[in-house]
Amino acid sequence: MCTIENLGERIRKLRKQKNLTLEGLAGDQLTKGMLSLIENGKANPSMESLNYIARQLDVETIDLLSEFSTSDLRELLEQVEEQFKVEFENLKDEYDQIIELVKPYADKIPLSYESARLLELYSRCLFHKKNNNWRKYYDESINRYEKLNLINQRAKMITFYAMTKFTEHQYADALRIIQTERQRLEHQNGVLDAMTRLDYNYYESILCFAVGETEKAVEVMNEAIKYSKEHRIFYRTDDLYRLAAFEAMMAGHNANMEYYLKKLAQYAAFADHKMTEAFVDLMKAHYYNTYAKDYEAALSFIDHYFKEPGKDISFFYPEMGKSLYGMGQYEQALKWLEDYKIPDYIHHPYDLSMLYTTDSYKALCFLNLGHDEEALKFAKLAVDNVSTMPHSPYKDFINDTYGYIKDQIK
Repeated sequence: MCTIENLGERIRKLRKQKNLTLEGLAGDQLTKGMLSLIENGKANPSMESLNYIARQLDVETIDLLSEFSTSDLRELLEQVEEQFKVEFENLKDEYDQIIELVKPYADKIPLSYESARLLELYSRCLFHKKNNNWRKYYDESINRYEKLNLINQRAKMITFYAMTKFTEHQYADALRIIQTERQRLEHQNGVLDAMTRLDYNYYESILCFAVGETEKAVEVMNEAIKYSKEHRIFYRTDDLYRLAAFEAMMAGHNANMEYYLKKLAQYAAFADHKMTEAFVDLMKAHYYNTYAKDYEAALSFIDHYFKEPGKDISFFYPEMGKSLYGMGQYEQALKWLEDYKIPDYIHHPYDLSMLYTTDSYKALCFLNLGHDEEALKFAKLAVDNVSTMPHSPYKDFINDTYGYIKDQIK
């Protein structure tokens, strides 16, 4: 908030911007002499006088009491929103830029939607840059949304907090945060907008999968898909169909898997979304490699990506390695398997378990090449990595592979 001196300086600046003289601004409620004292920091105006001055200057009273006007904050927010909406795969230094933009304002801005949103984006960027101060500004943003009774904005911040726990692999804590907030909203008869509701269903579903509550996860996932269809809302469509296709694949429900992959392909064509299109091919290759054991069919879905120079196709490496392993090309398979590194943004135990099988396939390649020591090392590494994960076909494969290799090298 402004000191008396800063208040006077702000009034004087606004008066000059609007070409108002002291006489023009002063009136029946305020004398020229009193206004001069206020502008020079020698008198503290009453709230009635402040309201009068604000009306004459055509600004909000809060704009006089703050170092930053509402229009200043709106302009800043527009700039920050533009930086923040850059898609994850295209990020460069946008988080750093946002932090530098908001930092001078973060501890000074008054209560408003603009300030709450700025602090939200600031805290998110600080978290992504691993700055421990993120929680301070998260709490302040939540506090402001509550005071302004902005239910959906507060709810979105709660999901953000839950997913910070998810990235730390504290899956049960993350799920508890989501479910507690939903219960709180239901108790208070709070109504979420459609997109926020779909967010909550999606996050609750993936977190239920993460802690092994499969039936609940499927129930919530299907509820979200049904709600999305009934209301013709395509937000989260690709996320939900990816989740549904993956769940069906693991459960052996091939008809459902094919249905959701077909829907994903239609969505990719409709939205012209190349990443979703690539995901469909990746899922098909994964199915043929892992479940159908038809390695040539798997290769047919991904081989053409390796003929397009200049693109990051590292997420195809494990499937390429598996296909080549299945066709007996062990040295070539190892090249792709060893070149793959699990990205640091992968946190779901199903995704991690699936990717940990890469070490099991390395082990099998080494075994077939006669390198028993290396085979045992990578087979054991996969077992250690997957040990805390919930049950899945991938965990079974990893444990079975370790047992098989131990038997082979006795």
